[in-house]
Amino acid sequence: MTHCLDNSGIRYPAAILPGGRIGIAAPASPFDRDLFFQGIEVIKQMGFEPVFSERIFLKTGYFAGTCQQRARELQDFFDAPDIQAVWCVRGGYGSMRLLDALDYERIEKHPKIFVGCSDITALLAALYHKCRMITFHGPMVASLARADSPTIESVVHSLSGKGIAEIKAVKGRVIRPGKAAGRVLGGNLSTLCHLLATPYFPDLTGKILFLEDIGEKPYRIDRMLIHMHMAGCFNSLAGLAAGSFTRCGSCWEIDRIFTDIFGSSLFPVVTGFPAGHGMPNKTLPMGAVATLDSNTMALAYHEHGVCLSKEAEDGFFQ
Repeated sequence: MTHCLDNSGIRYPAAILPGGRIGIAAPASPFDRDLFFQGIEVIKQMGFEPVFSERIFLKTGYFAGTCQQRARELQDFFDAPDIQAVWCVRGGYGSMRLLDALDYERIEKHPKIFVGCSDITALLAALYHKCRMITFHGPMVASLARADSPTIESVVHSLSGKGIAEIKAVKGRVIRPGKAAGRVLGGNLSTLCHLLATPYFPDLTGKILFLEDIGEKPYRIDRMLIHMHMAGCFNSLAGLAAGSFTRCGSCWEIDRIFTDIFGSSLFPVVTGFPAGHGMPNKTLPMGAVATLDSNTMALAYHEHGVCLSKEAEDGFFQ
């Protein structure tokens, strides 16, 4: 089994099994070699087989190789029948440069687990929007060596289908109370904001929007959210879950911005979810259905983000 298709046309990639081969890709910026190889060892300890070529170490300015090389690497991994997943090394900048170069019709025929965050948000959004494919907002390969155990456990469980995710904002804050269900989409705020008015920005109608960021001053967070607000991005949301805003000012400042913008919203808004650039960085299946509940401070998924053979046999997927 390569993937499953549900009644709404969403493609769930097959869960990766022990010994599964994972293509390691660098769609954006260059990375630290030591952290890379430490991350590779962590993936091996998870029971998977990382696959990469020397091309991954190329540097072209602030990119990990040319746009053509990086796009070809991604396309080849999706085309390769012996590769069960694709895991990104680092963000930085560069993923948006690849969006026009990918063959989405071919990827749609061979959907696979795809993992990354930060600048990789551009690819997460495009793959869902163009291929109707579940992707995974999770830790980068180069961050795995420094990842805590909740981060590691979360990504392993998500990719192998060992459990259905429930993420709690233990130290979060309720901006607007309520409970709502919908497919979870989003990722890095600045990257998502720059996808506006492109063919790769996803339809957020009825969705739970997840947002996080790093290294942005509070006024820039405010400006990006207002930009998206004026563009109508929040008009039909089911809910909004904010993750970590690392080095973006104090939690109080971030919560004040969200209160100013979303305080009178008709949908639930909860901040402080442990996902993003901080630790832990819990893995979120993007495109899968979840419920956001301000009473429990939880984002509770209804389903695996991967296809399991037993579920297929039981008729959960068709």
